[in-house]
Amino acid sequence: MNLFRSLAFAVVALLAAAAPAHAEVRVDVNRGRAAPLPIAITNFAGDPAGADIARVITNDLAGSGLFKPLDPASFIQTPEQIQQKGVEYAAWKPLNVPALVTGQVVPSGDGRIRVEFRLHDVFAGASSASGGQIIGTAFTTAPQNWRRTAHIIADTIYKQLTGESGYFDTRVVYVAESGPGERRIKRLAIMDYDGENARYLTDGSQLVLTPRFSPTAAEVTYMAFGNGKPRVFLFNVDTQKRELLADLPQMTFSPRFSPDGNSVVFSMSENGQTDIYVMDLRSRQIRQLTQTPSIDTSPSYSPDGSKIVFESDRGGTQQLYVMSATGGPANRISFGDGRYAGPVWSPRGDLIAFTKQQGGQFFIGVMKPDGSGERLITQAFHVEGPTWAPNGRVLMYFKERPGPRGKTARLYTIDVTGQNEREVLTQSDASDPAWSGLLP
Repeated sequence: MNLFRSLAFAVVALLAAAAPAHAEVRVDVNRGRAAPLPIAITNFAGDPAGADIARVITNDLAGSGLFKPLDPASFIQTPEQIQQKGVEYAAWKPLNVPALVTGQVVPSGDGRIRVEFRLHDVFAGASSASGGQIIGTAFTTAPQNWRRTAHIIADTIYKQLTGESGYFDTRVVYVAESGPGERRIKRLAIMDYDGENARYLTDGSQLVLTPRFSPTAAEVTYMAFGNGKPRVFLFNVDTQKRELLADLPQMTFSPRFSPDGNSVVFSMSENGQTDIYVMDLRSRQIRQLTQTPSIDTSPSYSPDGSKIVFESDRGGTQQLYVMSATGGPANRISFGDGRYAGPVWSPRGDLIAFTKQQGGQFFIGVMKPDGSGERLITQAFHVEGPTWAPNGRVLMYFKERPGPRGKTARLYTIDVTGQNEREVLTQSDASDPAWSGLLP
């Protein structure tokens, strides 16, 4: 059974029609340093899980940096009063909070729960006899799925108030690291985007690197060291089964799925030469895309699947190049000082993220696909492995720091503007993150 589809969500019709007149409550995500929008998120009435759902929604929206949840101690009505009397908009208005979230959790009668939520425009409601509800939706699901329900609600609010898709109902696959430096254990692990529900996918008997999700998040491709050399594997998250991508005598690494999920592009070394290849997952046929005496690696598709960005030292130093997805001539796009590596195309198609090494420091940066508009958004002793949230507004990466017991590796997120850097808490050291799309 598909892990991500077994949650048995039933999305019920809108509780009330969206009110176009209330659309003034918006967050302008294109203003860079725009002040976060104040928002009140009450506990959901009814089931005790209602408080947990409200807490996750609060953390999601606050963590985006675009919203400022109010202290519940300032709330005018209790959840029970709201359910009994409705929202008293005039009473909430003096708090100067434009948006209000209310809800309840009730048994559905078949062992499941019904989670209802409503998003309100406080100012419009205070001045209109028709009220200020913007949108209302209900979900019927198993009680243990309360956390995912909260993420879905947070995504709905985010989209309604920003006009862009959210990224909270997602997973991250990463490399969980433990043990001393000379005997480092690296296991494949998966978690919710916020670090919750983490679990291992491999047992640590082989060192793993560079995991990447398929477009459906049902499969992961990654590199593992077996028999003394790196090989590319496919891992099915549902069945927990893995298979070798191709039983080739050469070293294979840096795999990534095509946007349609039908192919995997990767690098392969043969006779001292490293080139980029693509395998059709249905026919298992392999086709060579580059052929130079240099090192071509870290390929990443554009969202429409028409182009590939990759790193190469064909010009003498590590730089970024773009070519057709079918191979052929490649155009260099990086021309700044330093070395560029690990390019990843944004889901929007407008930017390419990368790692840059310059002057003894590492940076995470972004540039347009033609190489213009380069911006470095964070730097540290060692930062690497950028991966995009599905809405193309947030990046996750790992940061290493030296310490008395060796290096530590942690995951962080940052807005594409370079603001709102936050650590993603994990139970162990973590590296090489890969963000899924919104879950089906």
